[in-house]
Amino acid sequence: MEWSDLRIFLAVARGGTLGAAGRELGRTQPTMGRRIRALEASLGLTLFQRTSEGFVLTDEGAAVLAHAERMESEALGIARAASGQAGELEGDLRVSSSDWFGAHVLTPAIAAMHRRHPAVTIELITDARRLSLARREADLVFRIAPFDEPDIAQRRLLHMPYAAYIATTHDDTVTPQRITMDTAFGDMPDVAWLHSRLPDTRVAFRSNSREAQARACALGVGIAVLPCPLGDATPGLRRIDLGETPPGRDVWLGYHKDLRHLPRLRAFVDEVLRATGDTAPP
Repeated sequence: MEWSDLRIFLAVARGGTLGAAGRELGRTQPTMGRRIRALEASLGLTLFQRTSEGFVLTDEGAAVLAHAERMESEALGIARAASGQAGELEGDLRVSSSDWFGAHVLTPAIAAMHRRHPAVTIELITDARRLSLARREADLVFRIAPFDEPDIAQRRLLHMPYAAYIATTHDDTVTPQRITMDTAFGDMPDVAWLHSRLPDTRVAFRSNSREAQARACALGVGIAVLPCPLGDATPGLRRIDLGETPPGRDVWLGYHKDLRHLPRLRAFVDEVLRATGDTAPP
């Protein structure tokens, strides 16, 4: 039984198809299928039921999954411990955040990091998914909610102000329609706030992308509540007073405790703190 085959098993169990697992691991579907069959032969078990919609774990596969995840956790712990001992400022650092935060807050910090430490490569993933710090899907994550996973070092980075924006060409005698988050994020505070300020208007556009909301707003689709660094930097927008300030959001940063002494991670956190005007230690 090869550990590499168990990694493939985990990828197929999580992705549900050979294609999804292959994209995650950078391997071809035939190779993935061949290694799964080899693992099943070595264990004498059928791990997956092959269906028209993909691979579904059998009872035996579910039992193996629990053991394989513990093995993965230990292997990743070794990798994190090794990374945490590396003293030189070089190597890769994978960072995750929302799209607008990555573009308007993190990118200046990335540029400053490049000037100081050109041997460090930063990979920025702007994704609505909550990537796993324990599985090294990301080394450092910025998000609007505290972390509840175990073994995560975290801190509140800043309180992000929001404001209401409208196109600079908008006729103020006309009541604008609303631009808001999509229904999956309909419970966010700014959605309820905008509805309370403009209860008799319809929603013209919904999106889970703040960048798309800002662009639609600048094109005259309606009024949007946006993070101020995004709204202020978007051409064609101006702030509009609706009688009170919209609620802002806290931004949290988190990383696995095993990486707390990783020099390139600490150096990048320092750059982010400088970029946001915060000099407190992480």
